[in-house]
Amino acid sequence: MWLVFLHGPPGCGKLTVGRELAALTGYRLFHNHLVVDLLHPVFEFGSPPFVELREQMWLATFREAARAGVSLVFTFAPERTVRPGFPEAAESCVHAEGGRTFFVSLTCSEAEIERRVAEPSRRSYGKLASTERYRELRDSGAFEFPPLRADLTLDTGALTPLEVARRVSQRLSPT
Repeated sequence: MWLVFLHGPPGCGKLTVGRELAALTGYRLFHNHLVVDLLHPVFEFGSPPFVELREQMWLATFREAARAGVSLVFTFAPERTVRPGFPEAAESCVHAEGGRTFFVSLTCSEAEIERRVAEPSRRSYGKLASTERYRELRDSGAFEFPPLRADLTLDTGALTPLEVARRVSQRLSPT
């Protein structure tokens, strides 16, 4: 079982790459907004119950997937409402059940992020969809997070989502 942990800033293409990777590998796509969208109608984003339940649900899903031998592609946008130890907790619960983790850092230029954030398709997923709001959040430190491990770093501004997914998939396959 693999947990492929795709991480990067808003608009860098995590969901798009995640879909391509899931299609290539047969892994299940566990988009971080699935839990966010479930909790947000009940608890304010970033509130203590929201943060606690979001992490519990993410970790429980990783643990049960590992137990069941179900490989996952998880998309993660590092930001200040997530506990700094969450990535390590994810790895620990997967490893405890015999699974493996692979952390992929997705990057692209700030200009490309601002262009992508404004794309109308993001609204249908309840994602950040305003360049102005993105700038406000960025400038306020909302996306500050301790550095995450990267077993592989790929620039989604230089590669297509399929090319990124193929490179990740190649690294997961035994040679």
